[in-house]
Amino acid sequence: MINIKRKIEQLRESLRQHNYNYYVLDNATISDYEFDIELKELQDLENKYPEYFDINSPTQRVGGQITKNFNTIKHTNRMYSLDNSYSKEDIIDWENRIQRILGNVDIEYTCELKYDGASINLYYQNGQFEKAVTRGDGFQGDEVTANVKTIKSIPLVINTNSLDSFEIRGEIVLPLDGFNKMNEVRKEAGEDPYRNPRNTASGSLKLQDSTEVADRPLDCLLYQVIANKPPFKTHYEALRFASKAGFKIPKTIKLCKTTEEIFDFLKYWDTNRHTLPYETDGVVIKVNSLHYQDELGYTAKSPRWALAYKFKAEQVSTVLNEITYQVGRTGAITPVANLEPVELAGTIVKRASLHNADQIAKIDVRVGDTVFVEKGGEIIPKIVGVDLKKRPNDSLVQNI
Repeated sequence: MINIKRKIEQLRESLRQHNYNYYVLDNATISDYEFDIELKELQDLENKYPEYFDINSPTQRVGGQITKNFNTIKHTNRMYSLDNSYSKEDIIDWENRIQRILGNVDIEYTCELKYDGASINLYYQNGQFEKAVTRGDGFQGDEVTANVKTIKSIPLVINTNSLDSFEIRGEIVLPLDGFNKMNEVRKEAGEDPYRNPRNTASGSLKLQDSTEVADRPLDCLLYQVIANKPPFKTHYEALRFASKAGFKIPKTIKLCKTTEEIFDFLKYWDTNRHTLPYETDGVVIKVNSLHYQDELGYTAKSPRWALAYKFKAEQVSTVLNEITYQVGRTGAITPVANLEPVELAGTIVKRASLHNADQIAKIDVRVGDTVFVEKGGEIIPKIVGVDLKKRPNDSLVQNI
């Protein structure tokens, strides 16, 4: 006689491990077909024996829950924003302020890429996923548990018993390949494409039907563990703990002992960030010691122990060959700049947004102009200026 409860538990553990291998380690150990067969077997058993229902079973990731109103929940620990920096001088000034507070001690830092998505706070109790809350205003956010449970890289049961309860924070992102495939489907259906991965990821969390969220290739990259009595002394150790527990921690994190090592990290990723499968707009630098973090504390808006360095938007120049107009699904007419092909942010750009007639008039852009093109989080880049020194003598004002 088969022990039904034991069989169900074995299937759940097997499916969790396969999910972890595929979505966190990027190392599939069974085929999609074999996975689906196991999942179907588990679904059938759970339907037949409802007394063994588990809210965090792998079968609960497929969605199906409708949420018409998202509850507002106060964060147990405030989600602060970060101070931004744009130069090496800003970073040096920040380090000097830290040294004045701590008293010229040796400080180790962590450098992590700042992924462009939607911030999320995940709560775990006794090794089980409990709830997910958006950042909101930092003090409170919306509970989006049903939607977040569909994201396969977020573990619903974790492999540790060293913490009874904790929060783990991260960024829900939409990988570029998945985003592009979503837009291909929308274009084929005659619908307007999504504008950018960040807004699409954020909007996905507030969809009423979790089945629709489950169909989107969302991912979650974690960056901070918060606990009352943590079994670790540094931020880096906390992330290693999270990685061993089953969370997806980016492998790009680096320990730095000097500002020069920080600058090397910034320089490398400013050049190589376009090789990543996700969008990133900077680097977050943190004091590694949790004791020093406590000592440094917070200002009214941000932690003193962390700083966000923002990459400058890439800009290139090329020739504007033609301005055409496209009609969106809502009937809105949008001008589009057709450009001499040029490489920008790792891709060949042939078109750029002009947004509307007012912008054309404001920057006085004309066909034949050499224009400055910038990529700043949109599907297609935008024209931000004109090189008037290269304007042809026979140039004509653009008629709208």
